[in-house]
Amino acid sequence: MTHYKTLRLILGDQLNPSHSWFKHKDNDTLYLVAELKQETDYVKHHIQKICAFFSAMENFAHALSCAEFNVLHLTLDETQNDKNLPDLLNRIAKKYHCSAIQYQYPDEFRLKEQLSLFKQASTYNVTAVDSEHFLLPFSQIKERFSKNKHVTMEHFYRAMRKQFDVLMEQGKPEGGKWNFDSNNRNKFSKNDLVDIPLPKVFNNDVSTIIDRLDKHQVSYFGEIKNQRLQWPTTRKQAISCLEYFCENLLINFGQFQDAMTNQSEHNTSLYHSRLSFAINAKLLHPLYVINRVINEYRQRPNEISISQVEGFVRQILGWREYVRGVYWINMPDYARKNQLQAKNKLPEYFWHGSTKMNCLSHSLSQSLTTAYAHHIQRLMVIGNFCMLTGINPDDVDNWYLGVYIDAIEWVEMPNTRGMSQFADDGIIATKPYAASGNYINKMSDYCKSCQYDVKQKVGEKACPLNSLYWNFMHTHRSKLEKNPRIGMVYKNWDRQTEEQKAALLKQAAAYLVDLESL
Repeated sequence: MTHYKTLRLILGDQLNPSHSWFKHKDNDTLYLVAELKQETDYVKHHIQKICAFFSAMENFAHALSCAEFNVLHLTLDETQNDKNLPDLLNRIAKKYHCSAIQYQYPDEFRLKEQLSLFKQASTYNVTAVDSEHFLLPFSQIKERFSKNKHVTMEHFYRAMRKQFDVLMEQGKPEGGKWNFDSNNRNKFSKNDLVDIPLPKVFNNDVSTIIDRLDKHQVSYFGEIKNQRLQWPTTRKQAISCLEYFCENLLINFGQFQDAMTNQSEHNTSLYHSRLSFAINAKLLHPLYVINRVINEYRQRPNEISISQVEGFVRQILGWREYVRGVYWINMPDYARKNQLQAKNKLPEYFWHGSTKMNCLSHSLSQSLTTAYAHHIQRLMVIGNFCMLTGINPDDVDNWYLGVYIDAIEWVEMPNTRGMSQFADDGIIATKPYAASGNYINKMSDYCKSCQYDVKQKVGEKACPLNSLYWNFMHTHRSKLEKNPRIGMVYKNWDRQTEEQKAALLKQAAAYLVDLESL
């Protein structure tokens, strides 16, 4: 049996080939990459999500081995008797006579706590290092964020732009504005839909992984066609996905980044990059992605406008780093926030997508089929519905965390509990992102083929979102009416007759009593 001095743990979302751990080879160090039942069972996951992480882990371990690092890749077959991560580490360290254990700081609170407790109780020399992935170092989060305090994302984003000199000209924002979001709210026309390039997909065989999941009775949901995974699970694939985005999709990304359509069965990602899993698993560094996108813009200034690029940069340099800061400064209390006291149960159609509401059915079915939906589908269709119907944010969190391939708690929870459910006492959003059917109709073609009529507020054919919206605003008036961003809503409500108000509230109450029938 070979002996090693140091055991280094690599978690499934720490597949960073540029980490300083790999700058030098050390024959006394063993790298551990392991599938673990603990990580499949803390929430029920989409089959594609589990397969993506397990496949990427296996590929990363293979790449390290080819680079002549000492790597131990363990599957569920080899870890089936390890109840948790500490059990696994103790067993492997003992087996290989290690005296030291090292790990990178996890990006989920539950794992950080588990490994911190392990470190305190361990007889080994246990140390932790930074994952070297995020642009804002973990140690600086406290300098930018305060617990239970709202930090304006736009201010944070501008500071990050300045710090990393991204789209800046002599200290000022390139293009004369910091934010081109007003240019990025276009709806697809029929001609627009014809020209959208097909997405970059892959043909990764994950049949052996699925066999393992079934053998070890891992519970999962969702679809995966022919046991082939279309998402990038190697750095090479991720880079090719990035190149495809830059060359074919970036040109129209910004203007259509909020658009939704019912006419894209074979192209559910539209102009989006499909890079979120690769970035969140750390196969690609965010600054590498940002620089590549900006470089494409520099090479094609007559084709790609600043609004396309700025919209993409804002999502990665701004929003992604921002929600991570919110997560860490507020955990673990953040996971218990429910300021609207939402208590309803998640409807069963969240697990099969069969509902008469076309916008919701399309977004849910797409999520279940592909493990993906873009941010407006997540926020303004699925999230909006959950908020208006008072679904318990614990249930919403678990569903989002399980269904999306890119969902890791640090990014999922602030987006869900904070941004979409307005459950976090206004730490992220200064107003609830509540919308009636009018917004869906404005940004999509979902309403055209829906069984409900988006223009009707009451009646058998009335779009449920219309009355549910007014019921939500009425129910939470004491909390919301002093908010300057939504004061006009209540002026519109007060202009309606008492009969109109009563009819809307009665309609919403009927929907809320029987959500399963929608």
